[in-house]
Amino acid sequence: MSASSPSLPTSTSVSEPVTAPVIDSPPADSAPADSALVVSAPVVDKDATARRTAGTDVAPADRGTGVAGVAGPTVAELLDFVRRTAEDAALVASLPLDPEGRTWLRLDGPGGSEAWLISWPPGTGTGWHDHAESTGAFTIAAGALREHSLAARLPTDGWKTLELSEGVDRTRLLATGQGRAFGRHHVHEVLNESGHEHAVSVHAYYPPLPQIRRYSRSGAVLRLEQTERPEDWQ
Repeated sequence: MSASSPSLPTSTSVSEPVTAPVIDSPPADSAPADSALVVSAPVVDKDATARRTAGTDVAPADRGTGVAGVAGPTVAELLDFVRRTAEDAALVASLPLDPEGRTWLRLDGPGGSEAWLISWPPGTGTGWHDHAESTGAFTIAAGALREHSLAARLPTDGWKTLELSEGVDRTRLLATGQGRAFGRHHVHEVLNESGHEHAVSVHAYYPPLPQIRRYSRSGAVLRLEQTERPEDWQ
């Protein structure tokens, strides 16, 4: 979401309510991506809150802009990549599953994007977060994931807590084979609500994630808790 966001005063108190347009689904068709998969060694995350996730309500399918203004893959190309990768049964089966926390494999996404294959034990989730200036997409390779998101364009800086307007919450259950794309500064949380089944998903981001902002939420109040950078999760 490259458009400027409404500004709110810097404060640790609740700001004025945020109103924003509803943001709907990505384009149904996506262009082919031609990058080969490069799989790294698996990593086991023992913390159920985990560190890696992706998002979903979409902005327009603009092409991402990377270092020095070089055009990157569109959200349609990212969505095509994660859909095709999720259909790779051998790759999905190679991901070790751990009942104590999420596991992941680093992949080489299209056009220099950052990509991950992630497992979700029953009952795990991400908490509320965004992906800064990165656009992206994800698809479910096994099981199902619930996404709660905000159909609102939030201010990117200058606030600690804010009050959300009514009607900005969105939720959807994504089953195996279903995917979503998201724009810049998309805020959401992703959960495996199953009591017994692992979920597996494929995620891609462009440009590679510069940071993740994590939030807590109480009712309509969203609070910025911390900012993570690549060195915190790689």
